[in-house]
Amino acid sequence: MAWAGWGAGPAGAGAAGGPSRWFQGATLVGSVVVAGILASRGRWVVAAACLAAAGYFALRLFHGLGRKD
Repeated sequence: MAWAGWGAGPAGAGAAGGPSRWFQGATLVGSVVVAGILASRGRWVVAAACLAAAGYFALRLFHGLGRKD
């Protein structure tokens, strides 16, 4: 498989199939862990941003957001 790059268009990001389900699960777990660490340190705004990212990754993983059907 050739390098897809990060640009727009047919050879851009996602042209090679997008991230695997394993990667999406890892980013979901990582976002939740980082949000917990940040919340424990009182960094509420950044923790909320991490939780928003976790929500996005959950939608990608469990509800097919971004899939080409």
